Amino acid sequence: MADTRIKYGPLIGSIDEGTSSTRFLVFASKTAEVLTYHQLPIPSIVPKEGWFEQDPMMILEAVKETIDVTCDNLIKLNINYEDIVAIGITNQRETTILWDPTTGKPLYNAIVWMDVRTSSTVDDILENGKHPQDFLQCLCGLPVSTYFSALKIRWLMDNVQGVKEAIEQGRCLFGNVDTWLVWNLTGGVQGGLHITDVTNASRTMLMNIDTLKWDPNLCKVFNIPMNILPQIRSSSEIYGYIFDVTKLSGVPIAGILGDQQAALVGQMSFEMGQAKSTYGTGCFILYNTGTLTVRSTHGLLTTVAYQLGPDKKAVYALEGSVAIAGISIKWLRDNLNVLNDVSESAEMAQAANEHGEVYFVPAFSGLYAPYWRKDARSVICGLTEETKPGHLVKAALEAVCFQVRDVLEAMTLDCGHPLTKLLVDGGMTVNDYLMQMQADYCGIPVVRPMMAETTSLGAAIAAGNAKGVEVWDIESMEAVPCDTFVPVIKEDARDVKYSRWKMAIKRSLGWVEDDNSKAGLDLPRLVEGAEQMISGSRIAKAFPAGMYLIGTAAMLMASEILKGP
Repeated sequence: MADTRIKYGPLIGSIDEGTSSTRFLVFASKTAEVLTYHQLPIPSIVPKEGWFEQDPMMILEAVKETIDVTCDNLIKLNINYEDIVAIGITNQRETTILWDPTTGKPLYNAIVWMDVRTSSTVDDILENGKHPQDFLQCLCGLPVSTYFSALKIRWLMDNVQGVKEAIEQGRCLFGNVDTWLVWNLTGGVQGGLHITDVTNASRTMLMNIDTLKWDPNLCKVFNIPMNILPQIRSSSEIYGYIFDVTKLSGVPIAGILGDQQAALVGQMSFEMGQAKSTYGTGCFILYNTGTLTVRSTHGLLTTVAYQLGPDKKAVYALEGSVAIAGISIKWLRDNLNVLNDVSESAEMAQAANEHGEVYFVPAFSGLYAPYWRKDARSVICGLTEETKPGHLVKAALEAVCFQVRDVLEAMTLDCGHPLTKLLVDGGMTVNDYLMQMQADYCGIPVVRPMMAETTSLGAAIAAGNAKGVEVWDIESMEAVPCDTFVPVIKEDARDVKYSRWKMAIKRSLGWVEDDNSKAGLDLPRLVEGAEQMISGSRIAKAFPAGMYLIGTAAMLMASEILKGP
């Protein structure tokens, strides 16, 4: 095989384990371009409404397969896969796995980040102010929410007999997806490393955001034994080497970043005050606050952005998490048959005229930042006889933009400095119409890299930057070329639309009292809310006597929304 190092330089591999798929990509160190990759879907298991699980063994086997197939792809390109000098990992965050280190088998399915079964656990933690929200957030930077790993661990301990027994017998390990993969890829039951990095640890509610260590007080609040927790390491160092489980045996794993932090690194957002938004299943906005831990008073999270070496200071970020972004378009396709393919969304939205304007709040599992309302549920406001499928698609795309603006407004209030531009990445950014709408509704330029794989690139940068690898120097790396979308609508038009969005948000609140049961629904309030949603419509004006029937129909539609994706 020809020596390709002269052309490409040493190669860096990147495991990108996301919510819906797993990929392995290979980057050329000379150009930071993707040479090849392989991708496999990861299905979700939904045993109950609001429950989202995945099979940890399927995730692991998919990672191994994508590595080996990508190596085969390199051979076909006449590139030697032995030129891969390091591997980085980026992963869906908060997704929680407990396993038995003596057998290597999971004790339960992975509970995915968006799962809301821990709603009652949240209530127990906050009951009667026993553990004040502000006190806990001061320690870990996070609000008490179903989102984070500690609540998922607590639920497993309380509800799965096998987990209880394993913990009592000292044969239980915890990890998010990064930890599970590293443990298995470095040997598993034969001495696998039980580690995580600071970015993933900062999403558990168990790490002290200032000391970057597991906090005994937080572990006590959740009654989680510290001996099940992995060792916390930096985001960029050689942790260990691939065991004999793939074609890349002996290659070092040298970088770990949670997926949103990896996107920040991949966007080269190393300066304080830079921010990026990633558009995928959900939508996540990170604002680099440098070495300062900014405590949000406006509904945002304080998180670790990265620590690029054990001898380097951690860099922090404010984060706003939007639970539902791309998944709302898939919901319109799969549940309502509004469109045949997500690729049609831009064309359908553009074809929808301004008459019959619709607002859609996609709160399938409640609202995340900056509201943090688990009692919220999806509503569609403004339906008239002129409403067409395109209006619903447009409303779903607009909802993504409005939710991003919600977060940016909160960031401005917390930091005192409005953003001058927003860096974007993720699957949805291929939609030019969405990107222009984002610029219009936020009133700032939206900058999109022409190279779409910024999350995977971030993990590769962390690995390539590690001491002992050092094929990249982040201080000399150039940002990838970008497209820029500039606002074109007037400020008053922008503010009118945003005020209507806020009205729709208000109508989405207080729909359920118990996330785990429909028995908690207040039917009279549902009917009242449904009537309010359409009280200004032409249908209501034309048929005032039918208001109750209309309200009931809207209530039934809302019940379908509650079933989730």
